[in-house]
Amino acid sequence: MHLKGVFTASLTPMKPDLSIDYDRLLRHGQHLLEMGCDGIAFLGTTGEANSFSVDERLSLIDAVGKSELPKDRILIGTGCCALPDTVRLSRHALNNGFTGLLVLPPFYYKNLSEAGLAEYFHRLMDSLNDERVKIILYHFPKLSGVPFSIQLLERLIKDYPKNICGIKDSGGNFENMRAMAKAFPGFAVFSGTEKFLLPVLEAGGAGCITATANITGRKAAEIYKGFINGSPVTAEQEHLASVRSAMDPYPLIGMLKKLMVVAGGDPEWQHIRPPNTLMQEPDFRALTEKLDTLGFRL
Repeated sequence: MHLKGVFTASLTPMKPDLSIDYDRLLRHGQHLLEMGCDGIAFLGTTGEANSFSVDERLSLIDAVGKSELPKDRILIGTGCCALPDTVRLSRHALNNGFTGLLVLPPFYYKNLSEAGLAEYFHRLMDSLNDERVKIILYHFPKLSGVPFSIQLLERLIKDYPKNICGIKDSGGNFENMRAMAKAFPGFAVFSGTEKFLLPVLEAGGAGCITATANITGRKAAEIYKGFINGSPVTAEQEHLASVRSAMDPYPLIGMLKKLMVVAGGDPEWQHIRPPNTLMQEPDFRALTEKLDTLGFRL
C-alpha cells in the first residue's frame, strides 16, 4: 500500500435524487490521479460518508473495487460509531482488495478513556484478523470530539506495529503533527491540510490527505514531487497555503462542490445531502475574487 504523498479526500458526486453517481465518482477518481495526486481517500468527511447508510457505503466500495482505479493508491473510510459497522465496512473493503483503511474513532460518546479507545481498536483488529490491513487513524477532534493522544498512539503502534501505519491529523495544530513524526519514526503522519504539506514533510511526515486537493491537487502534487527531488518549493508552498487559507472560512463540502461546478463546467456537482448545503452566491463570489487576486485559476 502506497502511504506517502498527496492524497485527495474525494468528494462524492450525487444524482438529483441524492443517490451516489458512480460514473462521475470513478471519472473523478481517475482525474485526481491524472492531476498527479499519489492517492485518493473515499468515504471520508469530504465524501459525506456519515450522510450515507452502511449499505450505501458498501455499494460505493463495490463500485470502486470493480473499477480500474489502482487499489494500492486508495484509502477507504470505514470508521463508525458502532464497532460492528466499522468491522463490516473494513472487512468489505479488504474483500474488495483495499488494504488501506482510514478509520475515525467512535465519535458519539465523549471524554472517553484511553483504555476504552484502545479496546475498540483491539476488537476491530481481532475481528478483521488480516495481516494485510494498513490503518490510517483519523484525528479530527473538531468534528469527532475524540482525539488520538500521543499515549494512545504509542499503545496502538506497540500492539499492532505492522497494521497501525499512520494518522491523518485534521486538528490544525502543526506542532502536534511534528511531535507525532518525531515520536514515531516511520509512522505515516499526514496533515489534513495542504497548508502544512511542506512543513510536515520536512518534519519527517508522509504528506497530506486533504479535501481541497479536489481543486488544488495539481499544485500540491508539484510541491511533493519537488520536495522529493530536492528542488526548492518554499515559494510554491506559501502560495498554496494562501489559497487554502482563502478557502478555510467556508464549509468545505458545499464550497468544493460549487467550485467543481465551475472548474469542470458540470452542474451535476451541485447535489449535496442535507444537512450540508451548497455555498451561497455572495460567499462564492467573494471567494472566487480572492482566488483570482491570488492568481489561482480553477
